Amino acid sequence: MPDFAAPVSRLIDELKRLPGIGQKTAQRLAFFLLRADRDQALALADAIRAAKESVRQCSVCGNLTDVDPCQFCTGAGRSRRTICVIEEATNILPIERTRQYNGLYHVLGGALSPLQGIGPEKLNIKNLLERLKDGAAEEIIIATNPTAEGEATAMYLSKLLKPLGVRVTRIATGIPVGAELEYADEVTMLKAMEGRREL
Repeated sequence: MPDFAAPVSRLIDELKRLPGIGQKTAQRLAFFLLRADRDQALALADAIRAAKESVRQCSVCGNLTDVDPCQFCTGAGRSRRTICVIEEATNILPIERTRQYNGLYHVLGGALSPLQGIGPEKLNIKNLLERLKDGAAEEIIIATNPTAEGEATAMYLSKLLKPLGVRVTRIATGIPVGAELEYADEVTMLKAMEGRREL
């Protein structure tokens, strides 16, 4: 005999697919939604549906956006001389919170990880090379996560980009090794951006 009605079990199973959500948290969330006002629960469902239908990748940088090109690629105050290369779109926010960087971004969509079958062809590298053809960018800041995969990606990009005559820098330490940029506070992120070094 099942523990919950079939629709409740399905809701719990779907919630468990979210990162960091285990069985107990999924059950708590499911029962919260079931107890919530119908309009509140359906507002969440509508927000998910609307985001899935309207948000897409920017055709220029790979950021998640509802307008193409995104606000960073079209921003009048953004410097075209620097491009900050990051793993995921979530890495933009900590950099923006420093209020010190006003260049462009390029989202790779991950990091090199041969064990997981992620090679250069699965990352948004080809588009980055296309962006450099106009010669506007003078510096590429590699801001991949300070993990083994992030470091491997940084080294690969450095070897690929340096022959093109562009300055390639790497964000400095200040972000602990093994940490994710998404969780860095403003001061740590600012120090990392200020202390970037040549690769």
